[in-house]
Order: sequence, then structure tokens, then C-alpha cells
Amino acid sequence: MANPTDAPRNEGEGNRTAAKQYNEAQRKFVESGKVEPAAKDAERALETDEAEELKRAEEKGRSHARPHEQEREI
Repeated sequence: MANPTDAPRNEGEGNRTAAKQYNEAQRKFVESGKVEPAAKDAERALETDEAEELKRAEEKGRSHARPHEQEREI
């Protein structure tokens, strides 16, 4: 049987470990030089027929959000 102290501990409101991992991944992405090409790809997608598909996907995602988050503009 595993030692109970080996289990990840509950960090309560806001998971600092996950936040740290996320922030580190974002920092690495920015430093990788891939931000500008990704932004240009996104811009191109919004200027094509893909824009409608992206809008439908966003609406579908928002339909699962809490009411106060559904109205937020991105």
C-alpha cells in the first residue's frame, strides 16, 4: 500500500503547483520564438472560411461556462 504522504496534497483554492507548471510552460513557449508564427496563423484563420467554424466552437465552449463567463468578450 502506498504511503499517504506520497499522494498529492490538496492545495485548496487555487492550485499553486499547477499554476507554477502552467506559467513555466507559457514562459518556455514565449522564449521559443513560436508566438509570432502562432499569432499569424490565428489571424489568417480568422480571415478565412475557418472563422465561422472557430466562432461555432467558441460558442459551444461558452455554453458550458458559468453564466457570468458566457458574456465575456475575448
